[in-house]
Amino acid sequence: MAGGNATSAAPSYKQLKEEFVSNLSGGPVSEIAQVCAVAPIVSLLWSVLQTRQSFFKPYTPLAYVVDFLLNVGALLLSVTLYSSAPLLLNVLLLSAAFAVYILPSHLSSRRKKPLLPPDVKKAKAAAGGAGAQGSSQGVLSTKPFLTNYRGNMMVVTCICILAVDFRLFPRRFAKVETWGTSLMDMGVGSFVFSAGIVAARPVLNELAENKPSPLGPRLVRSVRHSLPLLALGLIRLLSVKGLDYAEHVTEYGVHWNFFFTLGFLPPFVALFQSALRLIPSYEGLAILLGVVYQVVLDSTNLKAYILAGPRTDLISMNREGIFSFFGYLAIFLAGQGMGMVVLPRNLNPKKPFSPSSQKRRLLLTMGAWSLVWTALYFFCTDFKYGAGVDVSRRLANLTYVLWVVASNTALVTAFCLVDIFFFPSFYSAHDTRAEKEVYETATSRVLRAYNRNGLVVFLLANLLTGLVNMTVPTLDVTPVVTVGILVLYMVTVTATAVGLDLYDISIKL
Repeated sequence: MAGGNATSAAPSYKQLKEEFVSNLSGGPVSEIAQVCAVAPIVSLLWSVLQTRQSFFKPYTPLAYVVDFLLNVGALLLSVTLYSSAPLLLNVLLLSAAFAVYILPSHLSSRRKKPLLPPDVKKAKAAAGGAGAQGSSQGVLSTKPFLTNYRGNMMVVTCICILAVDFRLFPRRFAKVETWGTSLMDMGVGSFVFSAGIVAARPVLNELAENKPSPLGPRLVRSVRHSLPLLALGLIRLLSVKGLDYAEHVTEYGVHWNFFFTLGFLPPFVALFQSALRLIPSYEGLAILLGVVYQVVLDSTNLKAYILAGPRTDLISMNREGIFSFFGYLAIFLAGQGMGMVVLPRNLNPKKPFSPSSQKRRLLLTMGAWSLVWTALYFFCTDFKYGAGVDVSRRLANLTYVLWVVASNTALVTAFCLVDIFFFPSFYSAHDTRAEKEVYETATSRVLRAYNRNGLVVFLLANLLTGLVNMTVPTLDVTPVVTVGILVLYMVTVTATAVGLDLYDISIKL
């Protein structure tokens, strides 16, 4: 009898969990922006500690703990205990940064200037000006603010994929059913945008060598890159179905999942790269694709089919994942456009500028694009002055694309501003060794670790999320237990990431 009751109770709990993440309407864009602002403000506090006290150099166990508390703990607080007051959390973090900044530094004159390591000064004398820069360094550079941005994005993603299953995590932060905005809707798009930024690297290398790849070899490379992601998508599909795991069908469909979306992006991007001959701008391609997709949604029955059509065959069963792919492709292309700006060492390789000019041009370019994307989002969503189109992650429509791209462009710009203000010597380093030294001084080891093995860390987070959900009744635990589980979970994920980095292990899938 008891066994029969337990068996009958299991499906009802699964149904409760599915209902817990269904039919949600999200929250205001302003609140989501306040939560997202925690990351660059934490970067500001971290940078003040580093430049004023050289707190994270050498990297002691205490430095690791503080690094974790800032770059993981503060973000965890922003979506749990401070979820109703993100602005207060931002004010507290800013106050801490201001307090550390005005305190006198107790470092010696030698250690008081971490902004310009000795190697940079020696390199300057040896290089003899900007002309030597091109000979000793490549066309691309790994800028500190980009590592901080991508690392923070991965930390928030890992936190949210487990936190969403607990009642402490606000429902307005969970993925919206159809119309509206939420933190997790932003997170999905941010993951794609971030991937697009780094995907600009091979394109920039080809441009530097003046050896563009033909479509055939480019497609072959992209398919080779896609296969591991598609395999992960298949593994996730089989495990979810085999373990009778709770799933939200209207998110991507019956069989589709986010790994399939990521896996199909590279081949389509390779195809779209050929269109650059007609539209020589990734941002232009992204806008064109988003507009065309929105016109099709509004002028045909496609929108009704995606939202309310019957699930009778493989395509209709996965219609959300299949058709939202076009929106994610537009986000990826916009990310590549940002990568074309932030990855090169010189914005104009044919006409190198001084370090101060480079910093100014970089900030102005990024700031200008932030304004452009924000203006486009406003005119598409505003009901009085614009088109009044609602945001839908489920459709990945034009307004969702513009919201994600505008928000992420502003975030990258904010990280860049912190970077340039506190670590300007990175942009005046004249050899690779000096640049690397400043880079390591200017970046959190925790965030470097998340950025280095991002996909592996994301996989581990997914596995641990599944393990927790199969062993813990997440809907029934108290807030104290919830925080304890989330802290232990993030300690495990972070320790693994930092451990891989400590042993110089990079796992590329």
